[in-house]
Amino acid sequence: MKVDNPEHPKPADANARLAVTPVVCYPADSLVPPPLVQYRQLRQSASKSLEVTAAPRDACCFEVKAGSFFRITCVEGSQVGDLNLWNLHDPGERFYSGKTRALHGTHLSTGDRMWSGFPAMRPMATITEDTLDWYGFDEYGGSVHDVIGTRCDPYTHHLLSGGDHYHYCCHSNLTRAFSAHRGTSPAEAESYVHDVLNVFMCTGFSRESGQYFMKASPVRPGDYIEFFADIDLLGGLSACPGGDCSEIHSSDKANCYPLLVEVFETPAAALADCLGDWNPATANGYDRSHGAT
Repeated sequence: MKVDNPEHPKPADANARLAVTPVVCYPADSLVPPPLVQYRQLRQSASKSLEVTAAPRDACCFEVKAGSFFRITCVEGSQVGDLNLWNLHDPGERFYSGKTRALHGTHLSTGDRMWSGFPAMRPMATITEDTLDWYGFDEYGGSVHDVIGTRCDPYTHHLLSGGDHYHYCCHSNLTRAFSAHRGTSPAEAESYVHDVLNVFMCTGFSRESGQYFMKASPVRPGDYIEFFADIDLLGGLSACPGGDCSEIHSSDKANCYPLLVEVFETPAAALADCLGDWNPATANGYDRSHGAT
């Protein structure tokens, strides 16, 4: 955080330095855009194959075949969720929120992809529908579905609360869900839990301090976000203990509600009709030599 009263004086050319025009670090214009029209056509032939619920202050896991869709829906009251994605066959390949943010911006919506980490670095899922896309950015710089927050966790809570042990942060919820689904110990499961897509959460950065802020989510029952699976996926979704994150998280004080996850499987024939000779996203083509001799 920058101090209010800098200890060092401005140089003579300070105004010129401040006025330098910014440049986008990772312009994504060269990326092939997702075929949303075809995805939506394919979605019409998909049928529900799975329905699971992330209970309040808890999490669930679900599997999605490549070429299928999954939807997260607010069903009872305003509620945000923390989403993890893993390669179903190799959970060491997981969602990389930082690189996704660098490519698509601080908040995701229709047409944006969730990318995996190195060395695979490929699309894991593509957002095909977002009923909150109308929100845009508000007067505070806030928007919905961020990739800037990490996830609420018991370690930060312990630090900031003066030593309280709270077990239902999203980090812990996702750890329990992964552990139960994969049959691993909680300690092993925790090593796979990673930074999230904050589904339905309304966040931004304070202009005064640059700090991460949250405000009441605009999500209401019936709102949803839907994804196309670019590879075989294992998903984990936590119904955040902060509820709509209007005031607090990491506590039992907020009103919390469940989140519904539905998986829609697509027939092979329809996949071929809509997308032609389609295959799951391939791993990044970099040769991994890193210039070593």
